[in-house]
Amino acid sequence: MDPAKAQRHIDRIGRFRILVMGRANAGKTTILQRVCNTTDNPEIFNGKGEKVDAAVVQGSLTRGHHNIEDELVFQSNPGFVFHDSCGFESGSVEQFDRMTKFVTDRAKTTQLDKRIHAIWFCIPLNESHRMVMAAERKFFDECDTGHVPVIVLLTKADTLSLEAVEKLMGQGMSVGDAMREAKKVEEKMLRDCLQRVKGWLNEKSFPPKDYLPLTGMQQEGAECTPLLTCTANALKEEGLQQLLISTQQSNLELCMEFAIMR
Repeated sequence: MDPAKAQRHIDRIGRFRILVMGRANAGKTTILQRVCNTTDNPEIFNGKGEKVDAAVVQGSLTRGHHNIEDELVFQSNPGFVFHDSCGFESGSVEQFDRMTKFVTDRAKTTQLDKRIHAIWFCIPLNESHRMVMAAERKFFDECDTGHVPVIVLLTKADTLSLEAVEKLMGQGMSVGDAMREAKKVEEKMLRDCLQRVKGWLNEKSFPPKDYLPLTGMQQEGAECTPLLTCTANALKEEGLQQLLISTQQSNLELCMEFAIMR
């Protein structure tokens, strides 16, 4: 797609729209804040574009129940619009059906400015004993997202560091030695977690497009280029890639990488 066509495509769509999924406390809000380079909470707008009382919505977000139609927009980067899944992970058939309808409708709508362009599915690694539960399996078995790529984000990977230290101390190491040797063990644990999740989800009817472990998201100014690069690579349309890159004009590494690719 030549630059002029890509720009017209961007002008018609306007904003890059992402559905963020995953159980409560999976680190979703933190990731969005890092991507938008802010510590503020998003402004919330309902499906009609009307601003919603943030206090009411925040309480619902904490409980994992709210309206998936709501748009989350950060003032620091209004080029993104986020939607958050509605607690279907709790096992509610009604919530799951509502989520599926939203995905289907927003993937195919003729209103280009309302389409979702990517899905980030967060799976936290601080609960390694239950990384993939029934809700995740059900989603990848039953929800056809069409052309919209789903990227599984392995969040809270930093918690493996403590697990690695505890594992080494359990083998008789001192605290100091365990902390020095923990990095290699942590990296192996992360690789093992990734392979296990891939093994569980790749056999499903609608497997993810890609997988990405995320570390350091608790730190302000955390590096988000791998996430944005992974998302851009998963998109089939160059116009959508350009739209995503346009939200990150200050990210020279990302802009240069895709300029070279073209």
